[in-house]
Order: sequence, then structure tokens, then C-alpha cells
Amino acid sequence: MPKLAANLSMLFNELPFIERFSAAANFGFKGVEYLFPYAFDANELKAELDRNHLKQVLFNLPAGDWDAGDRGIAADPSRIDEFRAGVSLAIEYAKVLGCEQVNCLAGIVPAGVSQEAAEETLIENLKFANDQLEKAGIRLVIEAINTRDIPGFALTNTRQALRICDAVGSENLSLQYDIYHMQIMEGDIAPTLKSTLSRIGHIQIADNPGRHEPGTGELNYHFLFRYIDEIGYQGWVGCEYKPATTTEEGLKWLVDYNQNEE
Repeated sequence: MPKLAANLSMLFNELPFIERFSAAANFGFKGVEYLFPYAFDANELKAELDRNHLKQVLFNLPAGDWDAGDRGIAADPSRIDEFRAGVSLAIEYAKVLGCEQVNCLAGIVPAGVSQEAAEETLIENLKFANDQLEKAGIRLVIEAINTRDIPGFALTNTRQALRICDAVGSENLSLQYDIYHMQIMEGDIAPTLKSTLSRIGHIQIADNPGRHEPGTGELNYHFLFRYIDEIGYQGWVGCEYKPATTTEEGLKWLVDYNQNEE
């Protein structure tokens, strides 16, 4: 069974954010991830991690004004200074939280900017971020996202993500492979996981359609979890899904899976 991390931005939303750490630990999770830590004091978050014996697995670089519709700023030529300042902030948090890996959201291609110009900006920003993060001992991942949930997103498939990684040219940069997003954009999940295994630094899961828990849609997660183990993936798998009802009810998939594996 892969190492599973609870995504606290999506799971346990019945509770205030700070209380979600203990809830995740009570369900047996050993690691957590979430979108952003920046609204909280880093030391407060670290105390929750330590109190609940949890590993901070991942969070995102600052991605602009999320509530206003930003979904990342790394591909925006007009916000390079803002992006670079965000890298420094992320490093500060990662050091306190003991987080060894952060994700960069490319963002939506701005109006009036070509895809080519957006990619050029993304590559240059990734080079900068990767250099700073590598010096701090922190790995960087980038994530392709489907265009149904986020129309106009600058990074949308595995081939493009690999090409951008190659352009950056650093082993410190790898893929965050989100099975839900890539099922929508390209399918062929198992062969892609195997062929790109050495380039994947993090995996996230949700079923499709609906982005709910495993077992609610078309993806065979009983097979995929065994397959992920068989091909030798050693990283974390983030449970980044929206519970169809409540978090507790939704987590029955994990109980059922463990019972079937015994």
C-alpha cells in the first residue's frame, strides 16, 4: 500500500483547519498536505505536526489571490517579481515545517499573453525557484491540471510537463502526477506512471467523475495502488479529493481497501 497523505484543504472540512491535523492522525494518516500554509503562523502549524506525529509532505508556492480566481502566477510575465518573492516565503515555511518538497502551480495564461510566452515565463521562473529551493535542500514539483476544472491553465498534460522539466534541466525538479487530472486529459494512467516513474516526485488521487474518493467513479484504485507498489514508487500519495458526503463516510474506501488486502 502506498504512503497516503491527507490533503487538509479538501478533507475534514467539517472542522477548523488547525483541528484537521489531529483528525487526520486519528484516521491513521502519517503525512499531510494542503494548498497553502501562509494564512497561519509556521510555528503553530509545526506544533500541530509534532503533536500528531505527522510529516508535512507538500504545499504549494504562493499562487496569487486564490479567492479572486488566481490559480498560480508562474506563467504570468507581469508578476515575476511577485513570484520570486513567493519562493522566498515558501522556503521560510518549508524550513520550519520540515517540508522537503513544494509544488509550483503554473496558473492560467493571462489575457493577451500567448501560450509560448507563458511557457517561456514559466520555464524562467522554474529555473529561479528550483535554484533557490535546491540550495535550501527542498525539491520542486510541477503539476499538470485539466482544462475542464481550470480552463486556460498553462500546463495540462504529462508530455508538456516533461518538456518543461527538460528545459529547466535539473534533477531537483520533477512531476506532481495527479491521477484525477490526467485521467481527464490523457488517460492511460498505469503505463504513464511506469514510463515516467523516475520523473515523478509526488502523486495525488481522486476518482473521476466528481473528484470524489476512490471507488465512486471509473478508476480502479485497487489495481492502481497495487501497481504503484509493484513499479517501485517510494514517494507519498496525496488524497486530494472532495468527499462525496462527509470525510468520515468517504474514508470507508480506505478501510475497505485494507480489509481486502489482508
